[in-house]
Amino acid sequence: MRTILITGPGGGGRTTVAAATALAAARDGHRTLLLSADRTDTPGTALGTATGPAPIEVTPHLTAWRPDAVARFREDLTAFQTRAANVLDLLGAARLDAEEVTPLPGAEELSFLRALRDAALSERYDLLVVDLPPLAQALPLLALPEELRRYLRRLLPPERQAARALRPVLGRLAGVPMPADWLYETAARWDLELAAVEAVLTDRNTAVRLVAEPGPAGADAVRTATLGLALRGLRTEALIANRTLPETAPDSWVSSLLAQQRKTLADWEETHEVHRVPHLGRDPHGRDDLDALAVPAVNPAPDPVEWPVLDRIAEDGVLVWHLPLPGAIREELDLVRRGDELLITAGPFRRIVPLPSALRRCTVAGAGLRDGALRIRFAPDPDLWPAAGR
Repeated sequence: MRTILITGPGGGGRTTVAAATALAAARDGHRTLLLSADRTDTPGTALGTATGPAPIEVTPHLTAWRPDAVARFREDLTAFQTRAANVLDLLGAARLDAEEVTPLPGAEELSFLRALRDAALSERYDLLVVDLPPLAQALPLLALPEELRRYLRRLLPPERQAARALRPVLGRLAGVPMPADWLYETAARWDLELAAVEAVLTDRNTAVRLVAEPGPAGADAVRTATLGLALRGLRTEALIANRTLPETAPDSWVSSLLAQQRKTLADWEETHEVHRVPHLGRDPHGRDDLDALAVPAVNPAPDPVEWPVLDRIAEDGVLVWHLPLPGAIREELDLVRRGDELLITAGPFRRIVPLPSALRRCTVAGAGLRDGALRIRFAPDPDLWPAAGR
């Protein structure tokens, strides 16, 4: 299955472009699911067919779905209370009824990611078009599975789970009760679910389609998004320049906007595959309007994002790790090594990545940013690297 994640700055028309992308793919005969994170029925307005918490068939090959994150959170919390019943009873805790549950911060995002995972693993569709929230929410959302898995591994490392038979003894020796089985089982289940979401996001058949109006605000948003996505190893499949004006604009103020769009488009075309979507002179509504947008087809053969390690030991005595970070600024880059991990800060974004196995036996020898790529040099540690002839 191909997965296209669509996002852009708020008000840039990302939901309309997502609906047009899904409709065009369905018209080409691809079994397509449009999955939207919108709380309101913006996709339904664009399609001319109401969407909601149950998948609905819009056309013979197009299904639309807006999962109810609140309902799913209630289900998850009810199930958790059932699994932890013994502990809750021991503490004298009063259980929450489903009707009194309101989502906690982050709960809706996790519920949506699970819906994305379920849709991507389904065999009913050929293409999954995901209408993500605006960029400010979408970038943290895409980072959430990896970061939560790291927290779980640090707080409850599975390799340190004591054998059941030894727990009473260890508890007496430590003077505190040992974590119960259900805690590790819950952590393992969460890790498995998060790993499945992460696998979908990092799959070579997953790409991001950015949607923005050409102009100063759109240019800033695209520049920031490109860097954030690159740091996550996510590929930008296309940049949709939405609501572009026609070349003939008689009014002086429209001519000024057109000149502004031309400059932004010229800059974008130097670094992205840009597709222009025309301004219809009105908000698109219905399938005819979506067809008139003429959005490009989804790329059937995406190029995967790679962070290669190049062997330069013979020439320079180092291994070089190449990290493509288009839009990165040297003064806003920071690298910190912590054991077998590297903490990378690029502008407003931060990511902790595990080092490839070969680099774990090396020390950092320097780094440089050139042509939109960060090159980190690693020198073999003599105490850990096998010497020639040994």
